Order: sequence, then structure tokens, then C-alpha cells
Amino acid sequence: MRVGIVVYGPLDDRSGGYRYDLELVDGLRAAGDDVTVVSLPERSYRKRLRDNVTAARRLRGLDVDVLLQDELCHPSLAGANAALDDDIPVVSVVHHLNSLEQFRAWRRHARRAVETRYLRSADAFVFNSETTKGTVAAVTDPEPSVVARPAGDRFSSFGAPLGDDEIRTRATDGPLRAVTVCNLEPRKNVDGLLRGLSRVRGDWELTVVGAAVDADYADSLSDLAADSGIDDRVTFAGRLSDADLAATLRESHLFALPSHYEGFGIAAVEAMGFGLPALVSSAGGASELVTHRQDGFVVDPTDSAEITDAVAPLCRNRRRLLSLSLSARDRFLAHPTWDETAAEIRSFLLDLVDGDDAGSHGAHE
Repeated sequence: MRVGIVVYGPLDDRSGGYRYDLELVDGLRAAGDDVTVVSLPERSYRKRLRDNVTAARRLRGLDVDVLLQDELCHPSLAGANAALDDDIPVVSVVHHLNSLEQFRAWRRHARRAVETRYLRSADAFVFNSETTKGTVAAVTDPEPSVVARPAGDRFSSFGAPLGDDEIRTRATDGPLRAVTVCNLEPRKNVDGLLRGLSRVRGDWELTVVGAAVDADYADSLSDLAADSGIDDRVTFAGRLSDADLAATLRESHLFALPSHYEGFGIAAVEAMGFGLPALVSSAGGASELVTHRQDGFVVDPTDSAEITDAVAPLCRNRRRLLSLSLSARDRFLAHPTWDETAAEIRSFLLDLVDGDDAGSHGAHE
């Protein structure tokens, strides 16, 4: 099968959707498919809108059986897809909708219009969660589709999943060590996490891992930690190599990322492989992974008191922490691997291509 995939910038090991796309491409190539990566320029949203003509020209020249498009690229493709050959199915890989992020009303409305036009131009979809599928269903028919959840087994060479003995020994060791892994931007709600932790009466530490993609927001987090009197407990580690991140996860007790919205949450899956209960947001698809008070916590991202209430007991009740940790590890073991996720998507694509032999989809607008 000849596959094209459209992404912004280089297809590398960045977090979130880029990791998903990279693992999918690796899986398709391992299965013998010929995959062509089309990299569109990473620019401001307004400039991305201007790239539709160039994108259409580049995509028309592809010799592929199916064209995957990371939905993140929708500003550059909303008009371009109308110019593509109807004989080649366009499959949108949707991680989360940009128009669901926290923008001013007028900007959110404008982006919603562009994003909706793009989604309606796709022939089929790959979703990372049922929640993400539901958000697309609100604006267009989400079928045909496959829900293929992100995996978290990229740290298998660094000792994940952890064994029972190591998890038991760690549970009683030192202060409660929490970790969050994300790009530092408002949607990730690290500020809400800091506010929740600041009210925890107990011995805890937090390591914040991730690149400062929004410099002003990253600076505000440092200011918030200082103003809250917890700056001596919070370490901003920046982006780490896989080896250093694995070491940090291995030494931690709790993963916390109460985002304002998260399509699924790959970092949470990866952390659970190290036996970390995951504190995640009720807004988005992470609740499809975490069972509240069994292998983690599902909290309202707008109520930092829920974060306080979840974390505080773990500082003193290490038996409770141990139970949650073992359950988190077991949940990880039951979760699909990247190989399985890629195979599920590949099977869907093969069915789509075989079905398309009888005629064109004709969905491009």
C-alpha cells in the first residue's frame, strides 16, 4: 500500500500527536508499506491559511493509494482538499480539535468555521478516542472511522513496565513526588495544578517536564510558584531525553496533567507503565484511560480543590498510593501497544482502499 501523510514541520519524536503520527508511520513501514511524508511549513495560523494553493499543488503530485492528514494541518488543507483527485481517499487523523481550545469568542468562531470546512472535506477518520470522535460528530458525519488509542510502550527499553517489588519499595520512599509532562501552554493547566498542590498539607515535590512553547505562560508559572511559596518544591526541568524522562518517571509517585482539554493523553499512558497513578482531566478523552480512585483520579480542571483533595491523602497514606500504583501498572499492561495501534489503523486503511477500488469517495468539497 502506498500511503501519504501530511504533517506540519518534521515528523519527529515530539509529544502528543507527533508521537502518534511517528509511531503510525513506523508501523506502516514495518508492515511493508511505502510511506511518503509531506511536511508543510509551521507558521502562524493566519499564514497557514495562505498555504492552501501550495499544499494542493504538492498533494496532487503524490502517487499514493490513500492520503493521511494530521488534522492539526487543517488551516492549510481546508481549501486544498477540494482540488485533490477524488479517487484517492483522504483520511483525517484527529487528535483534538483546535477550535475547542481557549480562545476569545470571535477567534474560536472563526477557527471553528475553517476546521468544520476541513473536516467535511475528509472521506474517513482515525480518532485517538471516542471523545474525540464525539467532537467531530458535532460538526460532520464521523464515519467511516476507526478509534485507535495511543499507546505508551516506547519506554520498554528503559524498564517499563515496572515490577511489583520496585513499585512497593518506591511507594514508601521520601516525599510524594509528582511529575507532569507536557508542552507549557495554557491548555495544559499547569497553573491549576500548582494552585491545587499549593494547598496540600504534606510533603511533596513536583517536576514539570516540557518545552516552553508559550514563553509568557511558562514565565507566569515560575511567578505563580514563587508567589504561592512553593518554588522550592517545584522543578522546571524543560524538555528531557527519553532516557532522562524515563528516569524521572521511574523515581516519581504520581503523574498529574489536569488539562483544560486532552484528546486522550499519551503521557499518562506512558507514566502508568512506571506504576504512576494518573491525575487527569474530566474534559477530554483521558477519562477513557483512567478509572477514578482505582488507577488514578479524574478531576474537574476548573476546580483546583479537586486536585488538592486527590493528592493530599497520598502524602500520608502510602498503602493507598501502593494500591493505586499497582492498578495503574496493570491498566498499562492491558492497554494496546504501538504495534497493535498501527496494525488496527492499517487494517482500516486497507479496507478503505479495497472498497475504493469500486469507485471514488467524492467527499472533497
